[in-house]
Amino acid sequence: MPQFESHFFSSLIFWEIVSFGILLFILYKYAFPGLLSVLEEREKKIKDSLEQAEHHRSEAERRLKEYEAKLSAAGKEAEAILAAAKERAQRLLDENEQRLTAEAERIKGDATREIEQERRKAVQDIRTQTTELALMVAEKVVQRSLTEADQRKFADEALEALSKSYQR
Repeated sequence: MPQFESHFFSSLIFWEIVSFGILLFILYKYAFPGLLSVLEEREKKIKDSLEQAEHHRSEAERRLKEYEAKLSAAGKEAEAILAAAKERAQRLLDENEQRLTAEAERIKGDATREIEQERRKAVQDIRTQTTELALMVAEKVVQRSLTEADQRKFADEALEALSKSYQR
């Protein structure tokens, strides 16, 4: 093979080096700047994406803290509303209890007064009937009509006796 002979080999290496140099020059002049700009754009996009992701992460953290603060405030407000409702319910229960107790005391007082009034009326009726009965018995015993003064005296004595026996 003639291309591998030593006198052809040295010139072949020379032309390969020259061709490689030209190829490097063409690549350096035309291809590398485009590749470098694409790589720089890619690097810039990645950097921008990372910055944007960091910004979104910090915004999400801020919103999360804001949400947690609002949630905490809403929880405290709900607790305050619940406590106020419990306090109001207890106050209404106390007011109703006091009102009902006062009403019961009033009814009890009215009933006690009515009972006392009826007792007095009954005692008065018994006195009157006893007096009349005593007068009738006395008239029959004496067989005569008593004068009004005698009737009063006799009635007073009977009432005193009746009061003493009733008070025992």
